[in-house]
Amino acid sequence: MTVLAQPASDTVRTVDLAWRHLARQRRLYSILGFGGLALALVGSLIFADESNAGHFVDRLPHLFDFLSWLIPHDWMDVPRALFDLPTPADNGTLEYNFPDGRVELGAGFYLPEYFYLMLITINVAMVSTIIGFTGGLLLCFLAARNMMPSFLVRSVVRRVMEVLRAFPEIVIAGLFAAVLSIGPVAAIIAVGLHTIGALGKLYFEVIENIDMKPDEGLKAVGANWIERVRFGALPQVMPNFVSYAMLRLEINVRASTIIGAVGGGGIGEELKLSISRGFGPKTIALIALLLTTIIIVDQISAYVRRKLVGDAAFLIHG
Repeated sequence: MTVLAQPASDTVRTVDLAWRHLARQRRLYSILGFGGLALALVGSLIFADESNAGHFVDRLPHLFDFLSWLIPHDWMDVPRALFDLPTPADNGTLEYNFPDGRVELGAGFYLPEYFYLMLITINVAMVSTIIGFTGGLLLCFLAARNMMPSFLVRSVVRRVMEVLRAFPEIVIAGLFAAVLSIGPVAAIIAVGLHTIGALGKLYFEVIENIDMKPDEGLKAVGANWIERVRFGALPQVMPNFVSYAMLRLEINVRASTIIGAVGGGGIGEELKLSISRGFGPKTIALIALLLTTIIIVDQISAYVRRKLVGDAAFLIHG
């Protein structure tokens, strides 16, 4: 019995019809999915608006009313607030008492209050990053599959790191603030613990992709586990470890500011008070200083990371 081959044109037509059918099905599913998501979003917004005592939709026209007090009458009050200089508008209230917050250094020199608060925030971020780097470095080798053969040890260490990064820094800070009282110490502990969990995960994933030949050579000459980690694995991953730590420093500066707004000290607390009291010049000065600091930290961090891992790691390959 001879089987006649199907003409090539018929095969192409069959494949084309099947592809068009699948494409129509996918478009239909996409439309239904987006439609369901849109209905759920609209329904949730309506429910939230009805549950909100202030009625969110009704208040939308007043969304930018704060600009009326945020814009200062005299724009020179912004640099005066930033550098603690007296203002002609001083009326004895807290809104214009710019020189009162100076940190006197002696011999006629002083440190402006907001720069001092920014230094506190940066110190919180730096100390937290050092704690996170050290803790992550100590735990990551115990969590890496290629360095720790014990499944039990790996599981316990990974669960610990998951718990540390599961809760936002602000929640941990609130817990420690209740025990240690509000201030930078609670903020350092909160950000530091979260950083241990975050960096630890990144670190052990880097370790699991290293070249194991140095480890095999050390094992062959009788090196113990610590020596294999120190001389076989650590030199390969340290540039990436420091790079991730610098990246985390950028994140911790922002996290320290947010925690400061809830009692963690630093510039965040002053920014919250300034906004809540409607102090326009002070608010703009604080925001400008915060943005400038974050940009500087980001640029320094990016420069250091490029020097550590090389420019090739930042190139987009086609």
